[in-house]
Amino acid sequence: MTHTPTERERRSIDRLHGLLGTPPTTGNDVTVLRNGDEIFPAMIGAIDRATETVDLVTFVYWQGDIAVEFADALVRASRRGVRVRVLLDAVGARKISSHLMDLMKDAGCDVRWFRPFFDKAVPKIADANRRTHRKILVCDNEVGFCGGVGIAEEWTGDARNQHEWRDTHLAVRGPAVAGLLVAFLDNWADQHDDGFDPRGEHDVDLTEYGSSAMFVVRGSAETGASDVWRMIMTLVSMAQKRLVIATAYFNPDDHVRNALVAAVQRGVHVTLLVPGGHADKRFIQIAGEESYQILLDEGVDIRTYETSMMHAKVITVDGHIATVGSTNFNQRSMQHDEEANVVIVDEKVVSILDEHLEHDLTQSIELDPSRWADRGLLQKGVEKVSTVVEKWL
Repeated sequence: MTHTPTERERRSIDRLHGLLGTPPTTGNDVTVLRNGDEIFPAMIGAIDRATETVDLVTFVYWQGDIAVEFADALVRASRRGVRVRVLLDAVGARKISSHLMDLMKDAGCDVRWFRPFFDKAVPKIADANRRTHRKILVCDNEVGFCGGVGIAEEWTGDARNQHEWRDTHLAVRGPAVAGLLVAFLDNWADQHDDGFDPRGEHDVDLTEYGSSAMFVVRGSAETGASDVWRMIMTLVSMAQKRLVIATAYFNPDDHVRNALVAAVQRGVHVTLLVPGGHADKRFIQIAGEESYQILLDEGVDIRTYETSMMHAKVITVDGHIATVGSTNFNQRSMQHDEEANVVIVDEKVVSILDEHLEHDLTQSIELDPSRWADRGLLQKGVEKVSTVVEKWL
Protein backbone atom coordinates (compact mmCIF):
# COMPACT_ATOMS: atom_id res chain seq x y z
CA MET A 1 0.00 0.00 0.00
CA THR A 2 1.52 3.30 -1.05
CA HIS A 3 1.27 6.43 1.04
CA THR A 4 2.60 9.89 0.43
CA PRO A 5 3.33 11.64 3.74
CA THR A 6 1.85 15.08 4.22
CA GLU A 7 4.26 18.00 4.36
CA ARG A 8 3.89 18.12 8.14
CA GLU A 9 4.58 14.39 8.46
CA ARG A 10 7.59 14.69 6.14
CA ARG A 11 9.11 17.46 8.24
CA SER A 12 8.53 15.47 11.41
CA ILE A 13 10.07 12.33 9.93
CA ASP A 14 13.18 14.24 8.85
CA ARG A 15 13.47 15.93 12.23
CA LEU A 16 13.16 12.66 14.12
CA HIS A 17 15.64 10.97 11.80
CA GLY A 18 18.19 13.67 12.46
CA LEU A 19 17.81 13.71 16.24
CA LEU A 20 17.27 10.02 16.91
CA GLY A 21 19.94 8.89 14.47
CA THR A 22 17.68 6.03 13.41
CA PRO A 23 16.32 5.88 9.86
CA PRO A 24 12.55 5.46 9.57
CA THR A 25 10.84 2.52 7.95
CA THR A 26 7.77 3.10 5.83
CA GLY A 27 4.94 0.86 4.72
CA ASN A 28 4.09 -0.46 8.18
CA ASP A 29 0.67 -1.62 9.31
CA VAL A 30 -0.07 -0.70 12.92
CA THR A 31 -2.95 -1.97 15.05
CA VAL A 32 -3.58 -0.25 18.37
CA LEU A 33 -4.55 -2.74 21.07
CA ARG A 34 -6.16 -1.46 24.26
CA ASN A 35 -6.16 -3.51 27.46
CA GLY A 36 -5.97 -7.24 27.97
CA ASP A 37 -9.20 -8.11 26.19
CA GLU A 38 -7.62 -6.96 22.91
CA ILE A 39 -3.93 -7.47 23.61
CA PHE A 40 -3.77 -11.06 24.81
CA PRO A 41 -5.97 -12.67 22.11
CA ALA A 42 -3.92 -10.90 19.42
CA MET A 43 -0.61 -12.11 20.88
CA ILE A 44 -1.74 -15.68 21.54
CA GLY A 45 -3.35 -15.79 18.08
CA ALA A 46 -0.03 -14.80 16.50
CA ILE A 47 1.78 -17.52 18.46
CA ASP A 48 -0.79 -20.10 17.35
CA ARG A 49 -0.37 -19.07 13.70
CA ALA A 50 3.44 -19.17 13.80
CA THR A 51 5.08 -21.80 11.62
CA GLU A 52 8.80 -21.06 12.07
CA THR A 53 9.76 -18.81 15.01
CA VAL A 54 8.42 -17.22 18.18
CA ASP A 55 10.64 -14.82 20.13
CA LEU A 56 9.52 -13.28 23.43
CA VAL A 57 11.29 -11.01 25.89
CA THR A 58 9.38 -9.64 28.85
CA PHE A 59 10.00 -8.00 32.19
CA VAL A 60 6.81 -9.31 33.78
CA TYR A 61 5.62 -12.91 33.78
CA TRP A 62 3.62 -13.47 36.96
CA GLN A 63 0.56 -15.52 37.89
CA GLY A 64 -3.05 -16.06 36.79
CA ASP A 65 -4.96 -17.89 34.08
CA ILE A 66 -3.38 -15.74 31.36
CA ALA A 67 0.08 -16.87 32.47
CA VAL A 68 -1.02 -20.46 31.93
CA GLU A 69 -2.72 -19.67 28.61
CA PHE A 70 0.41 -17.93 27.33
CA ALA A 71 2.64 -20.83 28.36
CA ASP A 72 0.24 -23.31 26.75
CA ALA A 73 0.41 -21.36 23.47
CA LEU A 74 4.22 -21.39 23.55
CA VAL A 75 4.18 -25.12 24.30
CA ARG A 76 1.81 -25.78 21.39
CA ALA A 77 4.08 -23.84 19.07
CA SER A 78 7.18 -25.72 20.14
CA ARG A 79 5.49 -29.11 19.82
CA ARG A 80 4.51 -28.42 16.22
CA GLY A 81 8.12 -27.65 15.35
CA VAL A 82 8.34 -23.87 15.83
CA ARG A 83 11.57 -22.55 17.35
CA VAL A 84 10.46 -20.83 20.55
CA ARG A 85 12.80 -18.57 22.52
CA VAL A 86 11.64 -17.00 25.78
CA LEU A 87 13.72 -14.48 27.73
CA LEU A 88 12.52 -13.49 31.20
CA ASP A 89 14.01 -10.77 33.35
CA ALA A 90 15.41 -12.35 36.49
CA VAL A 91 13.85 -9.67 38.69
CA GLY A 92 10.61 -8.74 36.97
CA ALA A 93 9.55 -12.29 36.12
CA ARG A 94 10.60 -13.92 39.38
CA LYS A 95 6.95 -14.66 40.28
CA ILE A 96 6.50 -17.07 37.37
CA SER A 97 5.43 -20.55 38.39
CA SER A 98 8.24 -23.10 38.30
CA HIS A 99 5.67 -25.51 36.89
CA LEU A 100 5.17 -23.27 33.85
CA MET A 101 8.93 -22.99 33.40
CA ASP A 102 9.27 -26.77 33.43
CA LEU A 103 6.28 -27.17 31.11
CA MET A 104 7.80 -24.87 28.49
CA LYS A 105 11.27 -26.37 28.76
CA ASP A 106 9.99 -29.95 28.58
CA ALA A 107 8.13 -29.05 25.37
CA GLY A 108 11.34 -27.80 23.78
CA CYS A 109 11.04 -24.05 24.38
CA ASP A 110 14.40 -22.38 24.97
CA VAL A 111 13.65 -20.46 28.19
CA ARG A 112 16.35 -18.29 29.76
CA TRP A 113 16.81 -15.66 32.45
CA PHE A 114 18.09 -12.18 31.64
CA ARG A 115 20.90 -11.16 34.01
CA PRO A 116 20.38 -13.62 36.85
CA PHE A 117 21.88 -12.68 40.18
CA PHE A 118 24.24 -15.64 40.20
CA ASP A 119 26.41 -17.16 37.48
CA LYS A 120 27.84 -20.53 38.53
CA ALA A 121 27.27 -19.49 42.17
CA VAL A 122 29.17 -16.23 41.65
CA PRO A 123 27.06 -13.15 42.50
CA LYS A 124 26.76 -10.60 39.70
CA ILE A 125 26.42 -7.44 41.74
CA ALA A 126 27.16 -5.02 38.90
CA ASP A 127 24.20 -6.29 36.84
CA ALA A 128 21.67 -6.39 39.68
CA ASN A 129 20.15 -2.98 38.95
CA ARG A 130 20.29 -3.13 35.16
CA ARG A 131 17.22 -4.98 33.96
CA THR A 132 15.43 -5.53 30.69
CA HIS A 133 12.07 -3.82 30.88
CA ARG A 134 11.31 -4.60 27.22
CA LYS A 135 8.08 -6.34 26.26
CA ILE A 136 8.54 -7.69 22.75
CA LEU A 137 6.93 -10.60 20.91
CA VAL A 138 7.88 -11.42 17.30
CA CYS A 139 6.28 -14.30 15.39
CA ASP A 140 7.70 -15.68 12.14
CA ASN A 141 9.63 -12.38 11.78
CA GLU A 142 6.43 -11.09 10.21
CA VAL A 143 4.39 -9.62 13.06
CA GLY A 144 5.72 -7.91 16.15
CA PHE A 145 4.15 -6.65 19.35
CA CYS A 146 5.42 -4.04 21.77
CA GLY A 147 4.01 -1.87 24.52
CA GLY A 148 3.50 -1.90 28.25
CA VAL A 149 1.57 -5.08 29.00
CA GLY A 150 2.97 -7.80 31.24
CA ILE A 151 1.88 -11.42 31.27
CA ALA A 152 -0.14 -11.54 34.46
CA GLU A 153 -3.67 -11.55 35.79
CA GLU A 154 -3.48 -7.81 36.52
CA TRP A 155 -3.61 -7.01 32.79
CA THR A 156 -6.65 -9.09 31.90
CA GLY A 157 -10.01 -7.47 31.18
CA ASP A 158 -10.79 -4.01 29.84
CA ALA A 159 -9.86 -1.60 32.66
CA ARG A 160 -13.39 -1.73 34.03
CA ASN A 161 -12.31 -1.72 37.67
CA GLN A 162 -9.28 -1.66 39.95
CA HIS A 163 -8.48 -5.32 39.19
CA GLU A 164 -8.04 -4.72 35.43
CA TRP A 165 -5.03 -2.55 34.62
CA ARG A 166 -5.11 -0.02 31.79
CA ASP A 167 -2.46 -0.55 29.11
CA THR A 168 -1.65 -0.13 25.42
CA HIS A 169 0.18 -2.43 23.04
CA LEU A 170 0.79 -2.29 19.29
CA ALA A 171 0.75 -5.04 16.67
CA VAL A 172 3.08 -4.20 13.79
CA ARG A 173 3.54 -5.73 10.37
CA GLY A 174 6.06 -4.40 7.88
CA PRO A 175 9.73 -3.39 7.80
CA ALA A 176 9.66 -2.07 11.39
CA VAL A 177 9.41 -5.67 12.62
CA ALA A 178 13.15 -5.90 11.99
CA GLY A 179 13.74 -3.30 14.70
CA LEU A 180 11.54 -5.20 17.15
CA LEU A 181 13.39 -8.45 16.41
CA VAL A 182 16.71 -6.72 17.05
CA ALA A 183 15.35 -5.50 20.41
CA PHE A 184 14.83 -9.15 21.29
CA LEU A 185 18.15 -10.36 19.86
CA ASP A 186 20.02 -7.58 21.63
CA ASN A 187 18.86 -8.93 25.00
CA TRP A 188 19.00 -12.60 24.01
CA ALA A 189 22.68 -12.34 23.09
CA ASP A 190 23.55 -10.17 26.08
CA GLN A 191 24.14 -12.90 28.64
CA HIS A 192 24.59 -16.02 26.54
CA ASP A 193 27.61 -16.93 24.43
CA ASP A 194 25.37 -18.94 22.12
CA GLY A 195 22.67 -16.29 22.07
CA PHE A 196 23.27 -15.00 18.57
CA ASP A 197 24.39 -16.86 15.50
CA PRO A 198 23.44 -14.90 12.36
CA ARG A 199 23.43 -18.11 10.33
CA GLY A 200 20.59 -19.44 12.44
CA GLU A 201 18.38 -16.39 12.12
CA HIS A 202 15.49 -16.30 9.66
CA ASP A 203 14.97 -13.41 7.25
CA VAL A 204 12.57 -10.68 8.32
CA ASP A 205 9.50 -10.14 6.17
CA LEU A 206 10.09 -6.62 4.82
CA THR A 207 6.89 -6.52 2.81
CA GLU A 208 5.02 -3.21 3.06
CA TYR A 209 1.65 -4.03 4.61
CA GLY A 210 0.49 -0.52 5.47
CA SER A 211 1.29 3.17 5.26
CA SER A 212 2.79 4.15 8.62
CA ALA A 213 6.27 5.58 9.03
CA MET A 214 7.97 4.25 12.16
CA PHE A 215 11.17 4.39 14.16
CA VAL A 216 12.18 1.65 16.61
CA VAL A 217 14.16 3.10 19.51
CA ARG A 218 16.05 0.92 21.97
CA GLY A 219 17.21 2.17 25.33
CA SER A 220 20.09 0.41 27.05
CA ALA A 221 20.99 0.15 30.70
CA GLU A 222 23.91 2.55 30.74
CA THR A 223 25.37 5.49 32.57
CA GLY A 224 24.00 8.85 31.49
CA ALA A 225 21.48 9.71 28.80
CA SER A 226 20.11 6.84 26.75
CA ASP A 227 18.45 6.74 23.33
CA VAL A 228 14.98 6.68 24.91
CA TRP A 229 15.89 9.73 27.02
CA ARG A 230 16.83 11.54 23.81
CA MET A 231 13.64 10.29 22.17
CA ILE A 232 11.49 11.78 24.93
CA MET A 233 13.40 15.06 24.94
CA THR A 234 12.99 15.24 21.16
CA LEU A 235 9.24 14.58 21.22
CA VAL A 236 8.66 17.17 23.95
CA SER A 237 10.71 19.72 22.02
CA MET A 238 8.76 19.11 18.80
CA ALA A 239 5.34 19.79 20.33
CA GLN A 240 3.76 22.99 19.06
CA LYS A 241 0.13 22.75 20.21
CA ARG A 242 -0.65 19.67 22.30
CA LEU A 243 1.39 17.09 24.17
CA VAL A 244 -0.29 14.21 26.02
CA ILE A 245 1.73 11.89 28.22
CA ALA A 246 0.36 8.73 29.85
CA THR A 247 2.79 6.90 32.10
CA ALA A 248 2.71 4.34 34.88
CA TYR A 249 5.63 5.90 36.74
CA PHE A 250 6.51 9.57 36.59
CA ASN A 251 9.87 10.72 37.90
CA PRO A 252 11.78 12.72 35.27
CA ASP A 253 15.21 14.23 35.71
CA ASP A 254 15.61 18.01 35.79
CA HIS A 255 16.32 18.23 32.05
CA VAL A 256 13.09 16.48 31.10
CA ARG A 257 11.04 18.38 33.67
CA ASN A 258 12.44 21.67 32.39
CA ALA A 259 11.57 20.61 28.83
CA LEU A 260 7.93 20.17 29.89
CA VAL A 261 7.95 23.65 31.45
CA ALA A 262 9.51 25.13 28.31
CA ALA A 263 6.78 23.51 26.20
CA VAL A 264 4.07 25.18 28.26
CA GLN A 265 5.88 28.50 28.08
CA ARG A 266 5.87 28.40 24.27
CA GLY A 267 2.13 27.78 24.22
CA VAL A 268 1.81 23.98 24.19
CA HIS A 269 -1.04 22.44 26.17
CA VAL A 270 0.72 19.70 28.16
CA THR A 271 -1.40 16.98 29.77
CA LEU A 272 0.14 14.43 32.10
CA LEU A 273 -1.93 11.34 32.93
CA VAL A 274 -0.61 9.29 35.86
CA PRO A 275 -1.97 6.65 38.25
CA GLY A 276 -4.24 7.83 41.03
CA GLY A 277 -5.63 5.90 43.95
CA HIS A 278 -4.87 2.50 42.40
CA ALA A 279 -1.12 3.03 41.91
CA ASP A 280 0.71 -0.25 42.47
CA LYS A 281 3.88 1.30 43.92
CA ARG A 282 3.05 4.15 46.27
CA PHE A 283 6.64 5.11 47.10
CA ILE A 284 7.51 5.54 43.41
CA GLN A 285 4.34 7.57 42.98
CA ILE A 286 5.40 9.85 45.84
CA ALA A 287 8.81 10.39 44.22
CA GLY A 288 7.03 11.74 41.16
CA GLU A 289 4.67 13.86 43.18
CA GLU A 290 7.65 15.88 44.39
CA SER A 291 7.67 17.51 40.93
CA TYR A 292 3.94 18.17 40.70
CA GLN A 293 3.92 21.60 42.33
CA ILE A 294 6.49 23.03 39.95
CA LEU A 295 4.68 21.65 36.93
CA LEU A 296 1.22 22.69 38.15
CA ASP A 297 2.42 26.23 38.85
CA GLU A 298 3.80 26.44 35.31
CA GLY A 299 0.50 25.31 33.80
CA VAL A 300 0.94 21.60 33.17
CA ASP A 301 -2.43 19.82 33.29
CA ILE A 302 -1.93 16.84 35.62
CA ARG A 303 -4.65 14.19 35.84
CA THR A 304 -4.80 11.08 38.03
CA TYR A 305 -6.49 8.03 36.52
CA GLU A 306 -8.94 6.60 39.03
CA THR A 307 -10.54 3.52 37.42
CA SER A 308 -7.57 1.18 37.79
CA MET A 309 -3.79 1.16 37.63
CA MET A 310 -2.67 3.33 34.67
CA HIS A 311 0.16 1.27 33.20
CA ALA A 312 0.20 2.55 29.60
CA LYS A 313 3.30 4.30 28.25
CA VAL A 314 1.98 6.54 25.48
CA ILE A 315 2.97 10.01 24.28
CA THR A 316 1.15 11.85 21.50
CA VAL A 317 2.35 15.06 19.87
CA ASP A 318 0.17 17.47 17.90
CA GLY A 319 -2.12 14.74 16.61
CA HIS A 320 0.36 13.15 14.21
CA ILE A 321 3.33 11.77 16.18
CA ALA A 322 3.22 9.19 18.97
CA THR A 323 5.38 6.74 20.84
CA VAL A 324 4.27 3.51 22.48
CA GLY A 325 6.50 1.03 24.24
CA SER A 326 7.92 -0.04 27.56
CA THR A 327 9.50 3.28 28.52
CA ASN A 328 8.04 5.09 31.51
CA PHE A 329 8.45 8.82 32.04
CA ASN A 330 10.98 8.21 34.81
CA GLN A 331 14.69 8.07 35.47
CA ARG A 332 14.72 4.29 35.81
CA SER A 333 13.51 3.79 32.22
CA MET A 334 15.66 6.57 30.78
CA GLN A 335 18.91 5.55 32.47
CA HIS A 336 18.92 2.12 34.07
CA ASP A 337 16.71 -0.30 32.12
CA GLU A 338 16.72 -1.87 28.67
CA GLU A 339 13.66 -0.45 26.89
CA ALA A 340 12.05 -0.58 23.46
CA ASN A 341 9.64 1.93 21.91
CA VAL A 342 8.24 2.66 18.51
CA VAL A 343 7.71 6.21 17.29
CA ILE A 344 4.90 6.52 14.77
CA VAL A 345 4.29 9.36 12.34
CA ASP A 346 0.76 8.75 11.09
CA GLU A 347 -2.28 10.90 11.79
CA LYS A 348 -4.70 7.97 11.60
CA VAL A 349 -2.88 5.84 14.15
CA VAL A 350 -2.27 8.79 16.47
CA SER A 351 -5.95 9.74 16.29
CA ILE A 352 -6.83 6.32 17.73
CA LEU A 353 -4.33 6.74 20.55
CA ASP A 354 -5.64 10.24 21.26
CA GLU A 355 -9.21 8.95 21.30
CA HIS A 356 -8.25 6.32 23.88
CA LEU A 357 -6.44 8.90 25.99
CA GLU A 358 -9.42 11.26 25.82
CA HIS A 359 -11.57 8.49 27.26
CA ASP A 360 -8.99 7.92 29.99
CA LEU A 361 -9.11 11.60 30.88
CA THR A 362 -12.84 11.31 31.51
CA GLN A 363 -11.96 8.71 34.14
CA SER A 364 -9.43 10.97 35.83
CA ILE A 365 -9.27 13.78 38.38
CA GLU A 366 -7.59 17.09 37.53
CA LEU A 367 -5.16 18.30 40.17
CA ASP A 368 -5.75 21.86 41.38
CA PRO A 369 -2.50 23.81 41.98
CA SER A 370 -3.76 25.60 45.08
CA ARG A 371 -5.19 22.47 46.67
CA TRP A 372 -2.04 20.53 45.88
CA ALA A 373 0.00 23.23 47.63
CA ASP A 374 -2.05 22.58 50.79
CA ARG A 375 -1.19 18.86 50.96
CA GLY A 376 -0.04 17.70 54.38
CA LEU A 377 3.38 18.08 55.93
CA LEU A 378 3.81 14.31 56.11
CA GLN A 379 3.29 14.02 52.34
CA LYS A 380 5.77 16.83 51.69
CA GLY A 381 8.28 15.24 54.05
CA VAL A 382 8.10 11.85 52.35
CA GLU A 383 8.49 13.56 48.96
CA LYS A 384 11.74 15.12 50.14
CA VAL A 385 13.00 11.80 51.47
CA SER A 386 12.26 10.16 48.13
CA THR A 387 14.67 12.53 46.33
CA VAL A 388 17.56 10.65 47.92
CA VAL A 389 16.87 7.60 45.76
CA GLU A 390 14.75 9.10 42.97
CA LYS A 391 17.31 8.46 40.23
CA TRP A 392 16.83 4.72 40.78
CA LEU A 393 13.00 4.88 40.60
